Amino acid sequence: MVLRVLQVFSWSSRQFLDHADAAPLLVHAPPMRYNPASNTGGVVMRYWIVLILAILITTAGPANGQGKLSVRWEELTAGDFRDAIAKAQGTCLLPFGILEKHGPHLPLGTDLLNVRYVAEHAAQQEYAVVFPQYFAGQIFEARHQPGTIAYSPELQLTLLQETTDEMARNGCKKVVIVNGHGGNEHLLPYFAQSQLYKPHDYVVYVQWGHEATRKVGAEKSGPDWHAGESETSNTLVTHSNLVHMDRASSESGADQKRVKLPDNVYTGIWWYARFPNHYSGDGSAATKEQGEADVQGWINTVVRAIRAIKADDESLKLQKQFFEESAHPLDTAQ
Repeated sequence: MVLRVLQVFSWSSRQFLDHADAAPLLVHAPPMRYNPASNTGGVVMRYWIVLILAILITTAGPANGQGKLSVRWEELTAGDFRDAIAKAQGTCLLPFGILEKHGPHLPLGTDLLNVRYVAEHAAQQEYAVVFPQYFAGQIFEARHQPGTIAYSPELQLTLLQETTDEMARNGCKKVVIVNGHGGNEHLLPYFAQSQLYKPHDYVVYVQWGHEATRKVGAEKSGPDWHAGESETSNTLVTHSNLVHMDRASSESGADQKRVKLPDNVYTGIWWYARFPNHYSGDGSAATKEQGEADVQGWINTVVRAIRAIKADDESLKLQKQFFEESAHPLDTAQ
């Protein structure tokens, strides 16, 4: 920008000197000092001030806009997308949320909003291309609540497969599903495992921002699993304008314990039996300070995962070897 300013100054000076009225003033006059009482000096000074401001305004915007690739898939131009894939080394994030009730005080898209926030901030530290908002996951246990979008099992798997296939066709050879919804804890590992059903030229990785098998807040007086203190604290950081703290105590998030079964017995109705309000914990206890620590830890976890996945040169090779051996299992050495 400085070079551009000097070039324009040089050109403008020549133009000004060529002006019939201005030339005598600049050629024959002694070095000019600004004099408020002098109309001529004021005119010249204003000329240069306006010129400098015009240069700064016209050059600052485009320079900033062109200097940095967005991490968001939808914001990239077609040409920039190609550069972004190269910069990301073919690593793309698919933040996976859901649309469901989150207690009486958080937005339906809490998981969707929080995981995208984390994925974008992580990708800004370790560059990766972030896919747009995705919410076609497992949420049958909340179908009785308003605003829940629960697609069929067949559509969930088909849409996710076609989405990752299309991402790979566009250069994403390392697709990282960043999970933000506890209800996906069985769906996503199964989807990743199903990638071995037929050959693919890319690898699917599933990253748990918060490990769903280790329930956050389980050490408290009661479960804090959904829209409670932890999740509400996080949302106070990511989208505070969507949090209604005054409503957090208007419903109970206590465990109802309506079914008595051993821990090693699973039934699909277990969540509804324990948390019919689709609320687990106490959101009124949330604080922004807790959320800041938790969200930053989540971002750091995703950053480490991106770096490890970028460095992973073995998974795709082994996957190819596996498919070759699977085509002729009788030839596999025993």
